[in-house]
Amino acid sequence: MAESAVSLVFDKLLSLVTQEVKLQKGVHDEVVGVKDELEVIRAVLKDADSKAEKEGIGEGVKVLVNQIREEAYRIEDVIDDYVLHVARRPDYRCQLLCGIDSLITTCILRHEIASEIKDIKSSLLDLKNRGQAFQFISSNQGASSSNAGRGLMHHPRLSSLFCEEAELVGIESRRDELISYLVSGVSQRKVIAVVGMGGVGKTTLAKKVFDSHRVIEHFRYHAWITVSQSYDKTELLRSMLKGFYKAKNEPFPDKIVKMEKDEELIGEIREMLRQERYLVVFDDVWEIGFWGNMELALLDHDNGSRILATTRNEAAARFCRGSSSVHVHRIDPLPEKEAWELFCKKAFRFQSQGQCPEDLEELSRDIVKRCGGLPLAIVAVSGLLATKEKSVQEWKKVIGGLGGSAIVSDPYIAIVTSILSLSYGDLPYHLKSCFLYFGMFPEDFSIKRRRIIQLWVANGLVEEQPGMTLEEVGQEYFIELICRSLVQVDEVGVKGLPKTCRVHDMVRDVILSKSEELSLCHVSSSCLTFEGIARHLSISNRGSNPPTSSTRSQTRSIMVFDKAMPQKATVQVTFAKFKLLTSLDFEDCPIDHLPNELGNLLHLRYLNLRNTDVEELPRSIGKLQNLESLDLRFSLVKELPVEISDFPKLKHLLAHGGYATGLKIKGSFKHLEFLQTLFTIKVEDDVSFLNEGLQVLTKTTKFGICNLKREQGGYLCTVLEKMTSLQSLLVYSVNHQVEILDLESEFSPPIQLQSLWLGGQLDRLPNWISKLHNLSKLILSYSNLMDDSVEVLQALPNLKSLVLFGAYNGKRLHFEGGGFQKLKYLYLAGLYYLNEMLIDEGALPLLERLEMGPCPMLKEVPSGLENLRYLEVLSFAGMTKKFNKRWSQQESKISRHVRIHRSEGTYDPDDKASFEAWMKRKFGEWKKRRFE
Repeated sequence: MAESAVSLVFDKLLSLVTQEVKLQKGVHDEVVGVKDELEVIRAVLKDADSKAEKEGIGEGVKVLVNQIREEAYRIEDVIDDYVLHVARRPDYRCQLLCGIDSLITTCILRHEIASEIKDIKSSLLDLKNRGQAFQFISSNQGASSSNAGRGLMHHPRLSSLFCEEAELVGIESRRDELISYLVSGVSQRKVIAVVGMGGVGKTTLAKKVFDSHRVIEHFRYHAWITVSQSYDKTELLRSMLKGFYKAKNEPFPDKIVKMEKDEELIGEIREMLRQERYLVVFDDVWEIGFWGNMELALLDHDNGSRILATTRNEAAARFCRGSSSVHVHRIDPLPEKEAWELFCKKAFRFQSQGQCPEDLEELSRDIVKRCGGLPLAIVAVSGLLATKEKSVQEWKKVIGGLGGSAIVSDPYIAIVTSILSLSYGDLPYHLKSCFLYFGMFPEDFSIKRRRIIQLWVANGLVEEQPGMTLEEVGQEYFIELICRSLVQVDEVGVKGLPKTCRVHDMVRDVILSKSEELSLCHVSSSCLTFEGIARHLSISNRGSNPPTSSTRSQTRSIMVFDKAMPQKATVQVTFAKFKLLTSLDFEDCPIDHLPNELGNLLHLRYLNLRNTDVEELPRSIGKLQNLESLDLRFSLVKELPVEISDFPKLKHLLAHGGYATGLKIKGSFKHLEFLQTLFTIKVEDDVSFLNEGLQVLTKTTKFGICNLKREQGGYLCTVLEKMTSLQSLLVYSVNHQVEILDLESEFSPPIQLQSLWLGGQLDRLPNWISKLHNLSKLILSYSNLMDDSVEVLQALPNLKSLVLFGAYNGKRLHFEGGGFQKLKYLYLAGLYYLNEMLIDEGALPLLERLEMGPCPMLKEVPSGLENLRYLEVLSFAGMTKKFNKRWSQQESKISRHVRIHRSEGTYDPDDKASFEAWMKRKFGEWKKRRFE
């Protein structure tokens, strides 16, 4: 940790001395001296940091390491303050006009900065001398094997790893038993409480039950709600309604989003459920207080409705005994045989066919025994060992780190904490700060991969690697933390990469403990009174009191998770007090304005306003010359000020409210040549915007553009040819249901392209699509395609996801044998003329999910569904009454091997207005869901 802080500051000083800021002579000399001292200190800090993490090392080492870290932060603050001063300094002519007072003030400030840097240099020299007394080695000799280098781990079969992460040994019988309690028995409402200690697998078991085919088919409505220690009763009710609407496959109404009174939400729940059978899961219940309003909403209709709860506290499990019967299902730690099986499955996943080598068996069984049968502990320690050399020496080091059996008031918690702390201590230096940054997010929060990586980059936690962008390096960090079982995969995308993740609450406890010790991250309920408490501050209604430790350095990042409208004072304080911020994240926070003081945050690299009510950006944003990432998705900003076109370091500009809407950008792109992400912009009538304005975007990997006219297609193709690194592309015509999208120009498409969305009328499928051999996701909407287009698409060798939304006008859709060999997801909607669908044997051999509807002319169930051996989800929505009748006759035969199948809604195919209204509503909901 200290080594990481020193490295960050050293790199900043090196850049400062060589190029970025013209330093006054006295300041320059002192900065060079500090840089030299830091270079020496950095050479010994790896060993010092390693010793500080080991159990039994004296407090003197830890104190020294913490002091070095503090001095590193201090020099960074001083230098950044100096840079602010230089950036605001008027030129010579202005100084003459401002008078002698301004000149005197400037000289005094420079002298003060030089004196403070000199004082820091003296402190560093003293710390270096004290460090030599501890005999730290100045190389990597004392580092653990995982820390020996700063290279990145490369893991084979990543998609397999993510898919199997949630699988626990011995879960099948428990799952089937719980399912039986839910779908059979008395008609009265019943509560099943899964009780067990932390880390025993309660949530995993409950999720397996919740997702099972039998449960989804049995209950009309179902919702998963995470309660946790800190909860908001109003948000619990709203989350319940979200789950019910998701079960209906309908968009969540805005009126419910805006409801603030519990009685309104309770009324909506009662109205929706009426006499319907429901299942609600309350995960991680700590006390009975939450049940009051839930009981008023979830009435007993005597129809077999069920409530499933997970908790560590058996008393809390009996929260509604007065109004419902309660069955307590206790989960005990795994028996020895199953614990051993789980350990081997994880520790030797990629070696020895999952079997433990004979020379390691005795040591491995000792490690498993110390885990006490807790799956979380077993997964954590086996994930750690999976990164180690399979040798007796390495195994003994791990046992030594665990210490003896924990004989404390709660030995199981002590075991897990010991193992998680050991896993943290074993992390390479470059991963420790990244791992601790997860503490910024609330408990049980679903964390987007892209969001956490961009925050790491903005806060200088990602090191440069030759031939890779910082975001690519950050992704390697992210995957390594998953492979070490410190981070849990939540959702996997089409490309096999995790889209979202979580950290277990016990892992989060370790993170918060380490963060407080290091004054790194703190979760607060306000930023009005706290100053100097942590480098990174998270503001949430679940925040705590000020920590016992503190730091003299300034806060560098703030995240706000409060759903309530923040007071203006809070917003103003954020911009007035924290002038050295590098990242500011307001995602999902209902703020509606940014003050002009935004322009004072000259070091800001990351600004996230996603899903806020901000309508306009202040023109002072033009001062943020260090800004690298600006996220305006689903905000109310429609147009960017002209000043934003002069950001020399901007890499990511995300701005849209859906796939068919974009952002107007004024000014030139000539200074935005480092843009990697530009998604989505709105085309103006001026052709020069395409012909000249976008020509500099040669480094772009993700690009979206809308409002395109037919005559502009050729110019766009010329621009796209120069984006040789492009991986994701969206193109939408000005009126996608009428305007032709002319992309027939003969050009060489970017060979790296993996994701493509085309929205608009196509005369025919562009020829260049057949050359996209790396394409994994294709979305076509309102394209008017015919049979020959399907023949081209089914030959794409790596296509995994295909969406046709109002895009096919043929009467017959034939999936031929051998076609779509890697397709896993197929979504067909709004195919107005389709009356027959055939699936040959050998077609779509890997298809896992098929969703259809509405298709008003389709009366017969697609032929060949029984050939889809890997199909898990089959959904028909908004089909005709005749189709639904045919489906009900064949459902039992076809859906035997399908985990989830559903048929929802009907409409009159002769009512075209009804069809168009359905399409508009469905498409809007689907776009938002795909975009998350």
